Order: sequence, then structure tokens, then C-alpha cells
Amino acid sequence: MLTDATLTELPGSLARPSYDRSALTAGIVHFGVGGFHRAHQAMYLDQLMNAGLAHDWAICGVGVLPGDARMKQVMDRQDCLYTLVVKNPDGTREGRVIGSIIEYLFAPDDPEAVIEKMASDAVRIVSLTVTEGGYNFHHVTGRFDADNPDVVHDLQPGAAPRTTFGLITEALRRRRDRGLAPFTVMSCDNIQGNGDVAREMFTAFASLKDPALGAWVTEHVPFPNSMVDRITPVTTDEDRQAIAEEFGVEDGWPVVCEPFEQWVLEDHFSLGRPPFEKAGVQLVEDVEPYELMKLRLLNASHQGMCYFGHLAGYRYAHEAAQDPLFARFLLDYMDREATPTLQPVPGIDLGTYKRTLIERFSNEYVRDTLARLCAESSDRIPKWLLPVVRINLENGGEIRRSAAIVASWARYAEGVDEHGNAIEVVDRLKDTLVAAAARQRQDPLSFISNREVFGDLIDNERFVAAYSEALASLHQHGARETLRGLES
Repeated sequence: MLTDATLTELPGSLARPSYDRSALTAGIVHFGVGGFHRAHQAMYLDQLMNAGLAHDWAICGVGVLPGDARMKQVMDRQDCLYTLVVKNPDGTREGRVIGSIIEYLFAPDDPEAVIEKMASDAVRIVSLTVTEGGYNFHHVTGRFDADNPDVVHDLQPGAAPRTTFGLITEALRRRRDRGLAPFTVMSCDNIQGNGDVAREMFTAFASLKDPALGAWVTEHVPFPNSMVDRITPVTTDEDRQAIAEEFGVEDGWPVVCEPFEQWVLEDHFSLGRPPFEKAGVQLVEDVEPYELMKLRLLNASHQGMCYFGHLAGYRYAHEAAQDPLFARFLLDYMDREATPTLQPVPGIDLGTYKRTLIERFSNEYVRDTLARLCAESSDRIPKWLLPVVRINLENGGEIRRSAAIVASWARYAEGVDEHGNAIEVVDRLKDTLVAAAARQRQDPLSFISNREVFGDLIDNERFVAAYSEALASLHQHGARETLRGLES
């Protein structure tokens, strides 16, 4: 069992904290201690601590959702230690024990403890990886959803908070009333303008709770934007077994990830920050160019291969990315459609970045599933791919490959692949999307007629023509022949 007491008993092949964990103090409270946070932000801090830095910036993790109770159990049992294993493309694994998380609180058990932790003067950053859904904005209007039942509860006078909004806002109120400067709210979620989104949602909640507090949050609380990147698949039982066999450690919830890591962060903090730059974080004035690069190259390329790949019979990202036909398609999309929509990206060689993406996708040991990439498409396609379409339509650029990706999603939503295997569509709009896809062999435009998802693209003749051609090819010839028809 992995604990503080057993660290010295671990084999030499497994790196471990070189610092005294008992001397650490928590300067960060983090909501959403999942795999990505533990492979990313917590890893960067552990790296700094091993260099003798940031010992007053340890992490107190917080779980808010009922499902987080399991993480609480594992963290308590293991003294908040866990194993991070990097899966290299050559099949080798690099393991290290991460020690930067020193406490874990489960908010439903004791919301007061969570609030007081954030209200203490030692805490200077509250960070978030709560997924897009955790920001509680309406998917059509983009505004804060004040009708959410848990939000309605938290807005009642004297209510014990159930939501991240209620907990963080109450901590900010106490800091204001006690004469303490506010902490920085640092989003590390994979959404465009994550800091701006967090600012809008938290100030909206605070204003509904108390207009004066909302004004104070607006004026005094920083919400830096960031771009984060590291492929971190869901930990499987096979991962646990392999880690136990190779590294001799019994870990209830290890994390596996790819070698690549990137974090671009706006340098805007109210009470200081760890020296992130000494761990390789890029501190910048403007995150947007890096963010658009990732969303339109990496994330949209994931969509570019996942539906085509699944239809063709592949089940893992590496299977599709190692197929030369798919790799050429993705590079053509990136070069000819996505790249022309990007801003200059300081310090990044885009050619190298794009080739590296194909290498990352091709890492067979990461075993990232296409099903994961295909999930929640109605949240992903409109943010990652459709902006590329719209910019190129406006500027006279190419759209054939982007339109084909949308068509591959529509074909995927029919719920059966080209070999007759059933597809489980996972999406908040599943019923609507599947029903539209079921009609499209008789009504080829039924899928993109959904204006909630596609806006006015149904009214653009050039997009409709490119989409219709790709969908017809998918129905008549299948995914591989459709990709061949798109080659330059």
C-alpha cells in the first residue's frame, strides 16, 4: 500500500518525493482532483518541490460531487500520494510518486471545513478542473444558469453550499469581511477563455447572492486564462495491475499519461504564485493564440479521426493515427483549413507542433479510446471545429475536410458502424441527434438543421454542398474511400 510510511520501501525504479512532506503547507485549494489534474498541475508542483521550491504551495484537494467520495477514500488511505506513470511511444514506462497534494476534503461531508480552508490567509490560489459542465452556463445563451436546482439552493440565505460557486463565493465573502485580500481563481479546464468563463460565472453567482459582493469580486479577484495539454486516459484495472507488477506498488488510483505536457498561463495573480516557469510553464500576457492553436489543431483533429476511425472499425486513437490515410487527412486539415485561422503563436514552430500531434496520437501505449473522443460531440464540435468553418467561409478558405468531419459525426450518430456493430452515442443531446441522424438517408440535411448546434450553417450553400457530398460518400463508399476522395 502506497503511504508515507512505505515510501522508503519502494523499488529504486520508482521516483519519489525528495522533500519532507510534513513540512509542506497548502497554498492552493483545488476543486476536481481527477486524472488530468494529477498528471498536470500537481505534477508541475511536485517537480518544483523536488527542486527545493514552492513548499508553501502544496495542494488541498476538494471533491464536491457524490462520485468524489471514492477519491476521498483513496486519498485518505494513501496519505494523498499516488503514482504517475508516463507511457512512452517505445513501450517503456516512467513512474514517479507525486507528493504535492497533502490534504483532501469532501465538501458534502463538511462544507464549513472547505470554506474555512479557502478563507485562511495561507491559501492564495483556488484552482479548478471541473470540466465544462462545472461552469454552469446555458449551452444556448452562454449565460449563468440560475435555475440549476443546486444553485437555487445555494442562493437561499444561510444555506450550506452544495456547489463550487457557493463554496468559493462564501470563502471570498469571509476574506472580504476579515480584511484579507482575495485569492486568485485559476481555471485549468480545457475550454476556450477558461479564466474569462470562470470570471463571468462566479461574478454572476456572487451578484445574485449579494450585489455588493459581486461588485467586489468583479473589481478584486483575478481569473487568469490558461491553456493546458496532456493526454490522460481513464485509469484501468490493467493499468493498476501493470503498475503493481512493474513498480511493486499497490496504488488504489494511479494515473497514466503521455510524455507530452504543456501549460500556458496568464501571469495575473493577486497574492503571488509558485515559480511555475522553473518547471516549464509558459507565463504569458495573452493565452489566446496558444489556446486557438490547441483547440483547432489538437482538439479538432481528435474529432477528425474519431468518427471516421470508429466507423472504419478502429477503437483506439493510435490505430487511426498510425494509418497513413488518416494521418494524411489530419495533416491536410491542419495545414489547409485550421492553420490559416490561427494568430501568430510566439515561440511555437507550428510545423513541428503538428507533426508532434500525429506522433502523440500514434502512441499505442497510451491506449486512448476513440469512444472517449467521440463523446459529448455537441459540446466539442461547435467550439473546436465550427469556428474554423466559419472563418474559412468568410475568407474564401477551404472547408471540404471540416465539412467532412461534421458529416462523419452525423454518420456516427446513426448508431452503427460500417461492419454492423452498434455504437453507443454519448451526448447531452443524444435523443435529438440520433433521431435526426435516423432521418438523414431520406433527408440529408436533417442533422445540420439543428440550429442550437450548427447555427446558420444550414443557410450557407458552400457548406451545405461540401457536407452533403461527404455524407453521401460515407453512405455509399464508407469512411476510407471518403478520406481518399479528400486527398489533395
